[in-house]
Amino acid sequence: MADIMSKEQRSKTMSKIKAKSKLEDMFASALWRKGLRFRRNVRSLKGTPDIAIKKYKIVIFVDSCFWHVCPEHFKRPKSNEEFWDKKFKRNVERDSEISDYYSSMNWHVKRVWEHEIRGNIDKAVQNTMEFINAVKSQENNSI
Repeated sequence: MADIMSKEQRSKTMSKIKAKSKLEDMFASALWRKGLRFRRNVRSLKGTPDIAIKKYKIVIFVDSCFWHVCPEHFKRPKSNEEFWDKKFKRNVERDSEISDYYSSMNWHVKRVWEHEIRGNIDKAVQNTMEFINAVKSQENNSI
């Protein structure tokens, strides 16, 4: 099925989509309550990380199971398969490119799946805090 909007109309429509999701809000709020301080959706950083701590070179991405092709929960749409396959393939490639970019710049990348947050937000927050604390102690030991 062909897109019923022109490329310009589609671009304008997509630009109206909010940068933050309720899932990201819930996760970020839980981290904030633990005393973690960070910036959200930092557009100056490649890939606009959901959470960034520049001081420690940490970026955190909250990946939805649908858009980022979760190996456990992804369900491929049955209609317009060629379009969706191309879309999902590019999303996965972009995620890999972004992670590789930060790794090459000696940044620390954490990706948190939607199902981890929805399944047990306390555990997802604890795992993220442990990741951040490990990076902090690594940075402190290298000084």
